[in-house]
Amino acid sequence: MILPILVAHADWSVDRRKRWLALAELQPRGDYAAALPQPAGAADTLLYRLRALAAPGSIILAGFDFPIGLPAAYARRAGIEAFLPCLEQFGHGEWADFYRVAEKPEQISLHRPFYPQRPGGTSIHHLLEGLGLASRHELYRVCERAHLDRGAAAPLFWTLGAQQVGKAAITGWRDMLAPALRDPELRLAIWPFAGELDEVLTPGALVVAETYPAEAAHFLGLAGRGSKREQAVRRQHAERLLSLAWELRVVLDPDLDEAIRDGFGADGMAEDRYDSFVGLLGMLAVLRERQPAGAPPPAVAPVEGWILGMAGKASPAR
Repeated sequence: MILPILVAHADWSVDRRKRWLALAELQPRGDYAAALPQPAGAADTLLYRLRALAAPGSIILAGFDFPIGLPAAYARRAGIEAFLPCLEQFGHGEWADFYRVAEKPEQISLHRPFYPQRPGGTSIHHLLEGLGLASRHELYRVCERAHLDRGAAAPLFWTLGAQQVGKAAITGWRDMLAPALRDPELRLAIWPFAGELDEVLTPGALVVAETYPAEAAHFLGLAGRGSKREQAVRRQHAERLLSLAWELRVVLDPDLDEAIRDGFGADGMAEDRYDSFVGLLGMLAVLRERQPAGAPPPAVAPVEGWILGMAGKASPAR
């Protein structure tokens, strides 16, 4: 596998203040140099800013902590056979209302699937009925379902609560990925839709992959040690994080080393900085071939996508 010159991982949120970006740059001797996570900034310029950090012809791999793909059950109901062609259409034509979060149950449809806009009298059953799905299980992609190492992720189209991912996906798809796909100069390839990881990491490519820090925490040996929301717990993870950096040949900037030992701080963004770095290490574990990249089941591959580093542990469809 060809190693990218630049590896970036963004812990994503609809709130720009909670978007944090961890970067690692390949060095001549084969190590990666990593710096303190920084604010990721605006979605519509992020991929261009990453491209500007590397020389022309360089390979860039960028991971984002938001869903990239559609639940297969929804896709079948909507007549969608492949995700990428539809990604460029969402927000236009018959899909003009796709990104408008429904405020009332009667507004939910296959062409307007995100719900609810705000709390108050809402229910996941409204979403199931509006989309014509039989059970909550059908709201999940295979990679989002619970497995032995972690619980289920939040379903894509539900947009309420601290764990919701729907509004983050909207900003990521509408403001970043879809416009980038229309710009041939970026040479954007979205894994795994564009091919196997070693196939898409070609000179000049900007490769985007979906990540999930909770998944990375398990295969990196960081899970089960208390809540990462607490600084004391993040400090307890420092020894393991430093060991992983050494194993994965990551040279840490002194400020990053200090931040790791301090649990990434005590402010409201500390957990986001922590997750951005954990996600980065997860990506590097895949690139160093310490962890399989993973792949979606063939039956759902064109529409669902996959989480980088998740190796075949999700429960099968029911």
